[in-house]
Amino acid sequence: MRQNTARRTALLDAAIDALADQGTRKLTFRAVDARAGVPIGTASNYFANRDALLAQAAAHVHVRLAPSEDELAGMQAAAPTREVVREAMHKLFARVSQDRAGYLALLELRLEATRRPELRQVLMDTAGQNIHENIRFHVAGGYPGGRQAVASLYLAMSGLITEHLTLPEAWEWTTFPELIDQLVERILPE
Repeated sequence: MRQNTARRTALLDAAIDALADQGTRKLTFRAVDARAGVPIGTASNYFANRDALLAQAAAHVHVRLAPSEDELAGMQAAAPTREVVREAMHKLFARVSQDRAGYLALLELRLEATRRPELRQVLMDTAGQNIHENIRFHVAGGYPGGRQAVASLYLAMSGLITEHLTLPEAWEWTTFPELIDQLVERILPE
């Protein structure tokens, strides 16, 4: 397998974009090559098979959606308050809104993982670890509400983001920033 890191990343980004547009059933090496603008056969030089491509895309999508080092450092340095969490949720919403394809690909991968135990394990290893580390960080950092409140906020934000990216017109009567403020206020104590 090839080791050009920049090319591998470009192919994984192309796979994520293809997943978001066409779903897992239409994800092929040829589709990735076309989306990446590389010669046909390039993706097959980097990934042993389609399962390897899906597994590496599942790991890479979390890298794409992760906050920047500066954003993480800012949160770690800030006092653990409801306001800091509120700002973090707005930044999460903005980050995911800017990479709609990344989050939609993650949803596609999660659906596919219900049928593929090996992909499920990759998602658990990456997403599960990130989620649980995030919850532990907030609880250990003294953020309000403890483990259950942080988990509830995570799950509420996941639903809100899914609605925003898939059926935003169903929510014309409100704005997502207002909903985020309400979630934080209702889930996290002062």
